[in-house]
Amino acid sequence: MPPDVSTYVSPRTVLVTGGSGFIGTNLVVHLAAAGHTVVNADIATPRHPGHAEGWRAVDVGDREAIHQVIDDVQPGVVVHLAARTDLGSDDVADYGANTTGVEHLVDAVKATPSVQRVLFSSTQLVCEPGYVPRHDTDYRPINAYGRSKVIGEEYVRRHAGDDAAWVLLRPTSIWGPWWGDVYSTFFRTVRRGRYLHPQGLHIAKAFGFVGNTVHQLASLVDAPPEAIHGRTLYLSDYEPYPILEWAQEIAAAFGARHVREVPIGVLRVLALGGDAAARLGVAHPPITSYRLKNMVTPTAFDMAPLEAICGALPFTRSAGTAATVEWMRAEEQRS
Repeated sequence: MPPDVSTYVSPRTVLVTGGSGFIGTNLVVHLAAAGHTVVNADIATPRHPGHAEGWRAVDVGDREAIHQVIDDVQPGVVVHLAARTDLGSDDVADYGANTTGVEHLVDAVKATPSVQRVLFSSTQLVCEPGYVPRHDTDYRPINAYGRSKVIGEEYVRRHAGDDAAWVLLRPTSIWGPWWGDVYSTFFRTVRRGRYLHPQGLHIAKAFGFVGNTVHQLASLVDAPPEAIHGRTLYLSDYEPYPILEWAQEIAAAFGARHVREVPIGVLRVLALGGDAAARLGVAHPPITSYRLKNMVTPTAFDMAPLEAICGALPFTRSAGTAATVEWMRAEEQRS
């Protein structure tokens, strides 16, 4: 059963693990602007130059350290974003932040009565792209990263208990200011005129602009406990994006040339070349067979449950695109 609703008040102190990362940086800005006291527990230094004061150097793989910071801060809410998110290993053991890190956090929260709720970030990749699970524990991961997140989800369900409200969140492809080079590849490829869309294919995929994502996370921080406790929710803008339409929008925002369409057979040949380059040690080839498969695979999830909690989103896709292009240009001028 969910925690006692009558005792819940919107917290003023929020601990964000992984607050130095992409989503975390945006969330710290958003929560602080809303009046919360925000502490960032992250092994990495903050990306945002103004976030040094609220940063605590903590590795979620260090059980004692994560217990200590939660005991010191006494937060009302914990938003757990800290994770290893790359696909660079085939060994689940290399993703300890996603497995033992979750264990350490759950145990620390249960030992800290001040915590009223925890938002646990997982991933859409607990299932292969294009597969829509029939229920919350219908898993079909295809890589070690996805498998590690399944392990984390299973631990939360078994051990988080009912003393604090908790929710499992599966971000889709989140984008926007403060993202890293790997994740901004699509924007940069479109800008350079190198994105080639499969001719005649209408592809729609689940994406989320980070300004909308942090609005959703903040709404979950403030929502009544019974609205979130024990649930599994996807984080995304509510409607999938038509990829060609979005690519043209990005090109226009950069003042780049119109996106070209080419036969799928041409892309398959280019992908095989990318596979060969990867085998020779080239980091992040523009296209590989894996990326091509992801490109042409539609993704969509039932966003009605999240929309019922969070309401209308503050940013349209075009507004998010414009803000992201502006941020990328500003970053180039600073570097």
